[in-house]
Amino acid sequence: MSTTAIFSLLLLICHLTTTISTSLIPGLDSFLTHQSQVDPTASNDTFLSLPSHLKHSLSSDHSPSSVDHRISSLLSLSLPISLHVILVGPSFSSSSPSHSLLLPLPLSLLLLLPPHHHPNLHPSSLSPPLSPPPHLSLSSLPLPLSLLRSPIFSLLHPLLPPLPLVSLPFSTLDSLISSHHQSNHQNDAYTLYLINLGPQSKPYAYSYSSSSESSSPSFTRCLGSIWQSNNRYIWIDLSAGPVDYGPGLSGDGLLPRGDFHPLAAFHSTKNPKSHKALLADLASLVYSAYHSLLVPPLRIPVPFENSLVVQFIHVVDDGDDSSSNNGYGLDWGLIQSSLLADEGLLFRDQTLSFKRYKIKFKDCGLCSFAISKSISSYTSRFLFDNYTMIVSEYVDSKKLHQILSDSADEFKRLAGVHEEDDFKRVIPVYVFDLDLTTLLMLDRFHQSVAFKDMVVAIRTKNTQTVSDYTCNGRHVFTQTRELERPIIGSILQSMWGVSPTHLQWSSNHNTTLVDYTWSVGQTPFGPFSEMSSLSFVQKDAARRNVLLTSLNYTVSSAIEVLESVKWHSSNGGKLLKGKQITEFSQRWFLFKYKLDKMISALSHLEFDLASYYLRSSEHDLYAMHSIVYHASQELEASLVCFTDPPLPWASVSMSAAVFFLLCFVYAKRDKFFTNKSKQF
Repeated sequence: MSTTAIFSLLLLICHLTTTISTSLIPGLDSFLTHQSQVDPTASNDTFLSLPSHLKHSLSSDHSPSSVDHRISSLLSLSLPISLHVILVGPSFSSSSPSHSLLLPLPLSLLLLLPPHHHPNLHPSSLSPPLSPPPHLSLSSLPLPLSLLRSPIFSLLHPLLPPLPLVSLPFSTLDSLISSHHQSNHQNDAYTLYLINLGPQSKPYAYSYSSSSESSSPSFTRCLGSIWQSNNRYIWIDLSAGPVDYGPGLSGDGLLPRGDFHPLAAFHSTKNPKSHKALLADLASLVYSAYHSLLVPPLRIPVPFENSLVVQFIHVVDDGDDSSSNNGYGLDWGLIQSSLLADEGLLFRDQTLSFKRYKIKFKDCGLCSFAISKSISSYTSRFLFDNYTMIVSEYVDSKKLHQILSDSADEFKRLAGVHEEDDFKRVIPVYVFDLDLTTLLMLDRFHQSVAFKDMVVAIRTKNTQTVSDYTCNGRHVFTQTRELERPIIGSILQSMWGVSPTHLQWSSNHNTTLVDYTWSVGQTPFGPFSEMSSLSFVQKDAARRNVLLTSLNYTVSSAIEVLESVKWHSSNGGKLLKGKQITEFSQRWFLFKYKLDKMISALSHLEFDLASYYLRSSEHDLYAMHSIVYHASQELEASLVCFTDPPLPWASVSMSAAVFFLLCFVYAKRDKFFTNKSKQF
């Protein structure tokens, strides 16, 4: 059997396992679709308006109805994600004798994307193990190679001075890829473009900055070979580079120089890689992109709230606005516009508002106390004429968070913050603008740190510092006055649980791994990107996290109801009787049907529709809770009489005989134990 046939068979099996799990009831799907259009917020209980013939179909469903089977069906929920891999370039052509990668690649991907792997949540925080087997498809891009190479070759002029890497705007390639993606309207799935244009006259990489300024001794622009767009596609130019970025001296997540990384799979000129090695590199690259960008981990559980509020609390050393006195200022408008762009982070009935407050540092003794108590120090060794120990200070974010949490009411009073409604999710952002000329950062390396209930950021008058990271052989400089991008990333973590691009949960290692491969381009995370705008990676992750958190709560509550029914049944009682059994069964099958529809909508990236089905299922869950509760109240206590066991006459007689024998011996003790010596 050919590889293509095997791949098609595996895809068919994955498709069948996700479609036959839901019992088909004629008319129910169209009824719920109509209800989603009439009542998109699912404020009404659809069961009450369900036609009688549909209710009869629910009660006569012949699916296995045992409690154990129902619990098992909830624990086996699966969330498949569609991924289209498109190969671009002559090296991927099936007519290429040396690198005909078109056919064997899908099988390699299936081997590297195990269906049991969980990409979304820490296993201990999720009841149903959502294990998404990806729906993979593979094709080649029909664009002429000359059309792709011409904009790149035109910039790689032979008279250019010799440079390690020639900087090209990412838009030179993205404009062509974007046109192809829009013409195919593939918005219900993710697309990954793997591009190989062959050897070039000069090594090149892509710049992601809108400014034409190149790297200088005091400023480093990190070049890369990948791009995550606003739409749902990613492209990787395997001809670009090789690039390297990551920790400069020590640490995890380094993208190394040379051909050790899959991004440099086609740059091995001295010892070209074998066919299998190239397949493994490409498959691992898709594997990494899938788990880091398409189904990133959930940082914290995120409950759904209709109203989201971000409170900017700016602590400044003077009463004037910092933007007029401190040179760089703080662009609150940029933060707001980045988070509100296209409303990609919100559901259709959600709102996001921003409120600004200011506290004068000289009038806030608590602010001075919080900073002074949180400052710690560390030593570093530098080689000048000889080794010199230098003591530097930093702010411990955990200590500062603890003080801010304990004194939250006092800070609100000083800032004039009014109490928000209980049905709003509020994230305060504390920005400390200190009148210091020395460098002072959070936990030595961070400008902003996210917690589940707040964001803390700090800056001084120091403008920049050399970080511990390098990019393409140059040190990366941190612009310490520019807080907008770090604050955007921290708000994403605290408000929506979006994980930073370079962090990935590993169930095999049972810990968080660091990988900076995808930390260039359009991402607000990491030290290698300058962009504050959000790609589809952050926008989709924000809404998916909310739905997964709600789904976790819904499934956990449903399991509690089923276990309560099971407990009463195992103790000899019959909890549900008569009409209660019929209504409970109808509610259960409707509840499970909505969950399956929610999973299907989420797989097709229809987040608003998935939200409707999930919220609508809560009505059925509440009804099942009520049925079980009222049924448990009607249970009558009963006393079962039992027959007394017969009297054990043998043991009683033996005990009595022993007792009388002891009494007789005691009464005759003088006769039996008389001293013989007294007789003489």
